[in-house]
Amino acid sequence: MSCDPSYYLIAGEASGDMLGARLMQALQQSGGQRAGFYGVGGSAMKGHGLKSLFPMEDLSVMGVAEVLPRLPLILSRIRQTVDDVIKKNPGLVITIDSPDFSFRVAKGLREAGYKGKMVHYVAPTVWAWRAERAKKVAALYDGILCLLPFEPGYFTREGMRAEFVGHSVLEAGWDHTDPSGVRLHYGIPANKKVLGLLFGSRVGELNRIGPVIREAALILAREIPDLHIVSVTLAHVEKLARNLLQEIPCGVTVVNDPLHKFHAFSAMDSAIATSGTVGLELAVAGVPHVIAYRMNPLTHALVRPKITAKYAHLVNILLNYPLVPEFIQKDCRPENLAKAAGLYLRDYNAVTYQKEGFRSAMHLIQGNHGGTPSQQAAAFIQSLAA
Repeated sequence: MSCDPSYYLIAGEASGDMLGARLMQALQQSGGQRAGFYGVGGSAMKGHGLKSLFPMEDLSVMGVAEVLPRLPLILSRIRQTVDDVIKKNPGLVITIDSPDFSFRVAKGLREAGYKGKMVHYVAPTVWAWRAERAKKVAALYDGILCLLPFEPGYFTREGMRAEFVGHSVLEAGWDHTDPSGVRLHYGIPANKKVLGLLFGSRVGELNRIGPVIREAALILAREIPDLHIVSVTLAHVEKLARNLLQEIPCGVTVVNDPLHKFHAFSAMDSAIATSGTVGLELAVAGVPHVIAYRMNPLTHALVRPKITAKYAHLVNILLNYPLVPEFIQKDCRPENLAKAAGLYLRDYNAVTYQKEGFRSAMHLIQGNHGGTPSQQAAAFIQSLAA
């Protein structure tokens, strides 16, 4: 193991990139200012000094049918990452979410003889499907950082160190927003109802689900004369998002800066979102919303029999009831999305009910030891590296 503190971080998509950036900052602030950071990440991690081995976007695919065409590239990136870790010999490897890629890298490192400590950040959803993964993860890693309170037990029973650190969405900046200032900045009239559209961060999601969300927005734009749409997206899919928003008969604002995301959320009265981390982010920000998801039919046929979770949205899972309307696969239709999202533009009682549920859910995702989730994660990692 290296004498100087050195960490090799691996993130495979936008949410993991933000997690990695906050973790790097927490490690630096807690006595690791001289730490070296290597690995794979996006713009957020690069902003904290990481030089990415290759573009993180190479890994941002999901689903069997979507992965197959890019499998040669992904396998090449796995080998490249393993070789780079062995060459740099960091004190500790931290893989962040993206379990399919992360676990293959971890397995490759163990087979290559890497003796350093390894931690995985964001427990795989063994409580939702493929519970047998907990045993496999325990065989590869020295510790795991869990975002949800019920997750550690799945791993500790396999003899692994597991820590509930709280959900990182709590430190995303949602409590430092100015709704009226956002409207002024983007030229959104104060009398407009604002509908948020969140198409997702993967190209496949925009291609599959984006048109459905767009059609729902068209329905609402025709029904509500004073509607304005705000779409929050990322640079690598912005062109696709803008194409989807063309010819919608109302005002449209596109926000592509991740730092402005929660400011944009604060201006929304209702939202339609592709299922994922953004659903919990909207809940933390107090934005009434519905979620949509549609897998490739082949992917759905393969994974559906293995799914044991009752709900897709984390808030619904935490509360064990469907607070947030979910429209998955055959139910993911424009008229369903428009009707449900439109309710939050018209019905104060529906808005109040959902916001009260959000507050209850937020109490359940605080960490056990005080400090931000990233600070708790950094403390665990440093204790493991000591």
